[in-house]
Amino acid sequence: MRAVLQRVTSASVTVDGSVVGSIDEPGLVVLLGVTHDDGAEEVRWMARKVRELRIMRDEGSVADLGAPVLVVSQFTLYGDARKGRRPTWHAAAPGPVAEPVYEEFCAELAALGTRVQRGRFGAEMALSLINDGPVTVILETPRPGLGTHGHTGR
Repeated sequence: MRAVLQRVTSASVTVDGSVVGSIDEPGLVVLLGVTHDDGAEEVRWMARKVRELRIMRDEGSVADLGAPVLVVSQFTLYGDARKGRRPTWHAAAPGPVAEPVYEEFCAELAALGTRVQRGRFGAEMALSLINDGPVTVILETPRPGLGTHGHTGR
């Protein structure tokens, strides 16, 4: 699972001209990408990391401040553009696999006490935000055998 976190002063996501999710105070926008083997363990890890990461002002976290989070699914985070001029999307989980993981992530964040707003999975969305700082952080869940730093230590 990959996530791009952006600290914002406000944000909204619109589908077909209607706002479907918004935050009107300092918080985070989370662009969430799901790959084929993501499941409950990755969801729990990412939800806790997003909630507890100290990237808000004065080294606070979403948990410390009670800040809201707007979560938007983004399969393009798993695009691979290393070859040619057209990205491939092989690493992105297909909708029927990714949607339940996205929903589980949002539910886990909420269960931890986070105020969660959402985009609409699979929809053509327009995202507006005011990046605060700007602060943008990329997270990726650890992979089995790779430890918490994403490498084997070699």
